[in-house]
Amino acid sequence: MSSSQPKQVLVIGSGFAGLAAATTLAQRGYRVTVLEKNSGPGGRARMFQAEGFTYDMGPSWYWMPDVFEQYFSRFGHRVADYYDLVRLDPSYQVVFAGNDCVNIPAQMPALRQLFERIEPGSATRLDEFLRQAAYKYEVGINKFVHMPGRSLLEFADPRLLVDAMRLDVLQSMSKHVRKFFKHEKLIKLMEFPVLFLGATPQNTPALYSLMNYADLALGTWYPMGGMHKIVEGMVKLAREQGVALEYNQEVQEIKVENGHATGVLTAAGFRPADIIVAGADYHHAEQQLLRPEYRHYDEAYWNSRTMAPSSLLFYLGINKRLDRLEHHNLFFDEDFEGHAREIYEAPQWPSKPLFYASAPSKTDPSVAPDGCENLFLLMPVAPGLPDTEETRERYYHLLMDRLEKHCGQSIRDAVVFKRSYAHQDFIADYHSYKGNAYGLANTLRQTAILKPALKSNKVKNLYFTGQLTVPGPGVPPSLISGQVVAKEVEKEYSVR
Repeated sequence: MSSSQPKQVLVIGSGFAGLAAATTLAQRGYRVTVLEKNSGPGGRARMFQAEGFTYDMGPSWYWMPDVFEQYFSRFGHRVADYYDLVRLDPSYQVVFAGNDCVNIPAQMPALRQLFERIEPGSATRLDEFLRQAAYKYEVGINKFVHMPGRSLLEFADPRLLVDAMRLDVLQSMSKHVRKFFKHEKLIKLMEFPVLFLGATPQNTPALYSLMNYADLALGTWYPMGGMHKIVEGMVKLAREQGVALEYNQEVQEIKVENGHATGVLTAAGFRPADIIVAGADYHHAEQQLLRPEYRHYDEAYWNSRTMAPSSLLFYLGINKRLDRLEHHNLFFDEDFEGHAREIYEAPQWPSKPLFYASAPSKTDPSVAPDGCENLFLLMPVAPGLPDTEETRERYYHLLMDRLEKHCGQSIRDAVVFKRSYAHQDFIADYHSYKGNAYGLANTLRQTAILKPALKSNKVKNLYFTGQLTVPGPGVPPSLISGQVVAKEVEKEYSVR
């Protein structure tokens, strides 16, 4: 390490990206402090407890376990050092029209048999689909998502150009899936990851079939105690590396002099810094924390972006156990394509929404009192919609009607705790642009170097990380984003 005083890095926000950036930089010898607006860590992956129930507030799917293992291994640890991970079997349940249910098995032989029953001959096509998806996953996750997206020269290596040609970035996910499968159920099954996490299948590059590989081949997992256990592990690791975490410290302004950030202003006063990494909402950090002359983008740019969905969420405590539910349940019993249009093409509150129900108490008795069920409902909706209590309540009853029909039992009269969460809450808690839940949609025009830049072109020592920059939305990409930005800081401000 240099004999001079280590550089001070301020990280704004303690979500996955912020924590990953902070810990990686601390390992490399920087003095790092994380300033978090809210009362605890995790960003959208916060948790809360009520009436004996423990609720994950945001992410509930644990995919790409290798990304988490690779992260902890940077510091000489394993995932198992911080939380107990179990693989779910079935991975999840899909509810189609007519209360027709399909459980997705964790093991490949059973999965192939399921596909063959639904569409004869599809098992062999599944093998080829996943073979191609495995290549995309290997190249996409291990090469391309670790690129900072700052220049086309990053792709100048001929080997990378060959890889890029094989990644199907110019074909849509919709067309790609239909080359392999004809049955409506299988098409919905293969398209759902991109619908819930960023864009319509018609506007998403077929590159993202790598998500199907993550889903069907690598499996769906769960950290016992809830997804917040990942955050707890990352916070423990951060502190082991010397990171200071300060809560209830909302940044009010990034101070800039002569194109160089000098620090940030909070309610407690000025905090000096040599380097700033903004892990908060990118739009907020640029449009609200910087003076206009130091903004990389303008409001027109942000208005032209295609945002991933927002969500209407319900956290419910049920004083009895529920039948016919698995840990993860996807309700595709209504108009799949119609709901997608109402998110992306003609933004409005959906007429016949899809929704997702998570019952982690099916796997983990610690998240609910004995004999009770912990229930989390999520309905994807367009960002930027008017959000009122009346609207929330109307959709609560619409979703509960369908849930009760599926379970074959009354549920509303057994609800002992209820909390809703939607656009206004995302804005209040995270300064989320238009109340979005997932960041930018993964469209072709918003991929790699076409995403908002991770380094400011107006402020020399200001960087951005998280779901609105590279590599994109989701927990594993956010975890990677923090490591990518740390590497970029290291290139310019190496202390070792």
